[in-house]
Amino acid sequence: MASKKILAIFGLLVAGALSSAAEEPALFVSRRVTPPPSQYPKGIEGPSVDATGTLYVMNFQERGKIGKLRPGASSSELFARLPAGSVGNGSRFDRDGRMYVADFVKHKIFVFERGQTEPRLYFQSRQFHQPNDLAVAADGTLYASDPNRPQTGQVWRITRGPDGSGHGEVMASDRTMGVTNGIEVSPDGGTLYVGESSTRSKTPELWAYRLDGAKLVAPRLVKKFDDADLDGMRTDIDGHIFATRPDKGTVVVLSPDGTVVREVSLVAKGPTNLAFGGPDGKTVFVTQSEGGFIEAFRVDRPGREHCLQTSDPAC
Repeated sequence: MASKKILAIFGLLVAGALSSAAEEPALFVSRRVTPPPSQYPKGIEGPSVDATGTLYVMNFQERGKIGKLRPGASSSELFARLPAGSVGNGSRFDRDGRMYVADFVKHKIFVFERGQTEPRLYFQSRQFHQPNDLAVAADGTLYASDPNRPQTGQVWRITRGPDGSGHGEVMASDRTMGVTNGIEVSPDGGTLYVGESSTRSKTPELWAYRLDGAKLVAPRLVKKFDDADLDGMRTDIDGHIFATRPDKGTVVVLSPDGTVVREVSLVAKGPTNLAFGGPDGKTVFVTQSEGGFIEAFRVDRPGREHCLQTSDPAC
């Protein structure tokens, strides 16, 4: 009788394990998260995830609104509105829970303090062309791509002053940049990756620079792409670079030396940006302009931004 009970218990454990394995989504297989009809009809952009795993996305329902998608939810809700005329593009959280939003129309950077839904002006400059995407370092320094279409661009370095406002400057570089777009910091904080969009005269390229204060030094071409454009990007904790390919409908995963590790096929074409989230930082959320929805896929390692905000042992 005892042996039968043991076998029965063993059978239940195996069945439970198999059931859990079956429920776990396959890695690098994307699925739609938010349902039709589109909750982001115009200009879906700027995903970022806070320490609780809540996803924030620009231009919810209309331009200038910010939506939020709670963990496990399939529908976004309103988080906040930017001031009249402002339109959010890139956004990022720092390790203290502040969310920064780039306003490419009014040439400003806003900040939402932890727990607040009212934006505060953080930095603005007449030298801004069109602040696009953001990256944040462990010490809170912001880096902003600033394209000057149709051919060139620049990168800003913005630091927090004693009064809580941002102080920015255009970063010096030995090379003339193309149309700066996606931007990200390496996990060790020493390298800035900058994507340059395609133009009539050049194909998209991904460049790496060593950070030296307000200087971008030792420029290195990571990857030149001959098929489709390049947009938003993130790194995982191991330094792999995840970048959206809008014309191809994929997310390409690169090693720091430019080797293509894999290319993840998406539900639709038109991905604009991505962010790592979920409770373990291993879900990649993608903002999809073709249809104005959010899709997501699971990965094997957490993202740098998740590890920046949490004390997850996996980091």
